[in-house]
Amino acid sequence: MRFITGKSIPRRTFIRGVGTTLALPLLDAMRPAGRVYGSPKAEGVPRLVCIEEVHGLPGCNDWGAEQYLFAPSTVGRDYELLPENVLTSLEPWRDRLTIISNTDVRMAEPVNPGEIGGDHFRSSAVFLTQSHPKQTQGSDLYCGTSLDQLHAQRFGQETVLPSLQLSIESTDKGGGCDYNYSCSYMDSISWSSPSEPLPMIRNPRTAFDLLFGAGGSERERAIRRRTQRSILDWVADEVGRMKRDLGAIDRQRVDQYLENIREIERRIDMVELRNTGGEPRELPEAPPGVPDSFSEHMRLLSDIQVLAFQADITRVVALKTGRDASNRTFPESGSDRAFHPSSHHGDKEEAVLEFNKICQYRVSQMAYFLGRLEETFDGESSLLDQSMIIWGSPMGDANLHNHRRCPLVVMGGANGQLEGGAHLKAPDGTPMANVFVSLLHKLGHRDLPGFGDSDGAFSV
Repeated sequence: MRFITGKSIPRRTFIRGVGTTLALPLLDAMRPAGRVYGSPKAEGVPRLVCIEEVHGLPGCNDWGAEQYLFAPSTVGRDYELLPENVLTSLEPWRDRLTIISNTDVRMAEPVNPGEIGGDHFRSSAVFLTQSHPKQTQGSDLYCGTSLDQLHAQRFGQETVLPSLQLSIESTDKGGGCDYNYSCSYMDSISWSSPSEPLPMIRNPRTAFDLLFGAGGSERERAIRRRTQRSILDWVADEVGRMKRDLGAIDRQRVDQYLENIREIERRIDMVELRNTGGEPRELPEAPPGVPDSFSEHMRLLSDIQVLAFQADITRVVALKTGRDASNRTFPESGSDRAFHPSSHHGDKEEAVLEFNKICQYRVSQMAYFLGRLEETFDGESSLLDQSMIIWGSPMGDANLHNHRRCPLVVMGGANGQLEGGAHLKAPDGTPMANVFVSLLHKLGHRDLPGFGDSDGAFSV
């Protein structure tokens, strides 16, 4: 259907209440008056999500690679994901999936004898910077500017939040960690400059308030929470007045968007109530708003990301799904082994497959995120079609703490920049940074000649 809008309101329309600032999704009424719609959407700058998986994958050791636990046996479009492959749960999005195997993250390797053994304390800082961290426990941190922040600094300044940094596990140890590395290197994957890692948000309540309470003070937000009222209660009158000027379709969009916000708010409330009820917790050190269940936590943060994209609050997200050397268990995976010890499988086939159970479970959480992006539209296309999602690890075979043959997957459509549906195998010795150069070009950074330790570009 083709139609002409007769009236427009600003894309950056906000509804404000006590401790609440509500951004709106794209509506027909926000389209320029007199403009014809129904024609193909003009290409824009893709949204970007960067996700780190710590500890590598079982498909990156010799035996696991022979079983095709990560990289499929064939290159190109006719690849097959075997039942034990860690990516099997993502098969429904095959046409939006590009598997990239055989890249190296050599900047995470030790460069002198004093750095040997400190791989876990370097890796996260290296993932999105592809730069070698300075070995220090002081404030003189030095690594590189991360890929997500390069994108945020150029294309994220028009949004309320240039970027959003999220984490599943605690990232606030501070001080010094082992092997003479600052814990700051483990705490973040986002670096706004070579000397400035950005803090990451673990608590869904904190992330939610950042998105929808940015216009109020902490005191106002605290008052709102004490009343046990929804943020929507504080803007109900303003929403009602705005809706009177909208068409029927726009009113439906607003109602669905508000219901999604309220549902996330309810889920956070339930988590907090459950975690303060006096029952023993699986994660006793976690704040009340952090679910004990990995799946529940991932889904909450996934839905928060979707809302942030839908309302154009931010276009850049970094997500750290675990902490290096984590001893967390994942009962829902079918394994009772702790994450880090399971990664040190000793190349024993049974132990490799046990580690694979955990990794399959962790990767499967991506299916929910992709599904939510696919079903949420912004204008004429879905958020999945408009986004680039980079998922990978700076480790390969965690049993050896090596950084060769590291896993990397790119998902989404990136506004037509990503073709998807293929397995690409890089030549031996290819830096992962070469892939990142290609991805940065697709993100609009075509003037960037290199990145990290790149020595060229690997086309994706």
